[in-house]
Amino acid sequence: MVELNTIDSTYYLENHINKRDNQEAGTLGKDDFLKILMSQLQNQSPLDPMKDKDFVAQMAQFTQLEQMTNMSNTFEKYFNKSEGSVAEYSHMIAKEIAYFPEEQSEGDRGELKSGVVEAVSLKEGEVFLKLDDGARVPVSSIQEVRNNRDGDQHGT
Repeated sequence: MVELNTIDSTYYLENHINKRDNQEAGTLGKDDFLKILMSQLQNQSPLDPMKDKDFVAQMAQFTQLEQMTNMSNTFEKYFNKSEGSVAEYSHMIAKEIAYFPEEQSEGDRGELKSGVVEAVSLKEGEVFLKLDDGARVPVSSIQEVRNNRDGDQHGT
């Protein structure tokens, strides 16, 4: 019995209209490449099948593409998440800040403390400034930022 080549129903136009609307025009996803590879394997000539080295090369390219896509998505998530975090506050290093210590309640703010920022860190989604005296201050506690007068004098 002779088997006829059939077209996979996932390639029908109506199945791609909704998908195309959701994706950027002209982009292919991982699923598209897998479908192309599967079609290529299913429809290869029995008299001249794909060579092993060609198949391995295609799989290596596909794996590389998938890893690059995953890395790109990871970077995008990182940069979207890090907006308003460490990178945004790095300009405060070597600046003097005035802040209310966390242990004081809202009603009893007491007096401002100050220190020079040595580092910026992110812990559990909150940005902290590490000061020269070892204190860790959440950026939400900062009341004032000044040029570090001592730091300015070291350069002269």
